[in-house]
Amino acid sequence: MHLPCRRRLLARLAALATFPAATLASSPGFASAAGAGVSATSIRFGMSSPMTGTAGAYGLQMKQGVEAAFAEVNAAGGVRGRRLELAALDDGYETANAVANAKRLIDDEQVFALLAFYGSTPTTAVLPVLSARRVPLLGTVSGAQSLRAPVNPYMFNIRASYADETAAIVKNLATIGVRRIAVLYQDDGFGRSGLDGVTAALSQYGLHPVAQGSVPRNSVDVDKAVADIGKAEPQAVVMATLSLPSAAFVRKYRAAGGSTFFVALSPVGTDRLIAELGEQQARGIQVAQVVPYPWGERMEVVRQYQKAVTAFAGKTEFSYYALEGYINARIAIAALARCGARPTREEFAAALRARPIDVGGYRVAFEPNSNEGSRYVEISVVGAGGHILN
Repeated sequence: MHLPCRRRLLARLAALATFPAATLASSPGFASAAGAGVSATSIRFGMSSPMTGTAGAYGLQMKQGVEAAFAEVNAAGGVRGRRLELAALDDGYETANAVANAKRLIDDEQVFALLAFYGSTPTTAVLPVLSARRVPLLGTVSGAQSLRAPVNPYMFNIRASYADETAAIVKNLATIGVRRIAVLYQDDGFGRSGLDGVTAALSQYGLHPVAQGSVPRNSVDVDKAVADIGKAEPQAVVMATLSLPSAAFVRKYRAAGGSTFFVALSPVGTDRLIAELGEQQARGIQVAQVVPYPWGERMEVVRQYQKAVTAFAGKTEFSYYALEGYINARIAIAALARCGARPTREEFAAALRARPIDVGGYRVAFEPNSNEGSRYVEISVVGAGGHILN
């Protein structure tokens, strides 16, 4: 290096040393040094989920859970002195919107990482965005195999797969002697993964679905499915559909004179299904759950969630989706705590994989060559008065 150049460099470094921290945080090059989405005082995360439309309640509940966890840690001083922020965008459960939102969050909003996305088809379409920009996504409401194989190193699933859910459902039904099982599925990545899961689980018992019916995505047009499944007179119908089409199917199936067990996969949103059907119509429906019972007191993370969401929202309306959002955020916080003073995306991803993370009894662990962190599944049932029992 020529001496004049060296002197100029030393002079610039000396000048920077006198700048206050806030000035350094906003100066060019700070984001690249500390990682995009990271300033001297904050770390910014991005979320895309439906917040309007037929699935809007799901995204709003998840957002509430994430924000409650962030508010909780911020009240305690943040992570290494940095407050956590959330940029949340509505995608209306539309794939093109989810992809556009992911790009906007990374490119324009300059978030550090993504979390709490929603839907099999939308999130699968987002995977190339993660790979191209090398941005981690922690948690999405999907158990689809397309998000698990082939393994995308930037996708971190923290809920059980649909194969895990359907295996638990079929085992539960087989235990009580139910063998004639039909499938109602949403005609998209979520629904087809559910159908595949039930088919694979039944094959372990030498069985296959006695009937199947589909409903278009973002639709409640279930008439053909009611007719197709009703003709087979199944003992049980497994529903890989969201709350609105599930409720429409149950009502019309019963109105047509059908009688059967109804079992839904976790994305249905148990509280939303009860709200759509009413307490009496919903009674007896079983639902697979991939996070703990949000109204319970046994697990520490549930007690922490209840306290946090009550403090944040000022009410005690708990839900599975809000608890899942809270767990998403708590895992992100735990991974950040493992990072250095100026976290980078690469360090954050490595921290998630380094060793298991336990947040109050809910544990995730990412094995080598896997992005599936949990296989937690339990079966709940809607009891009298619309109460969810587990």
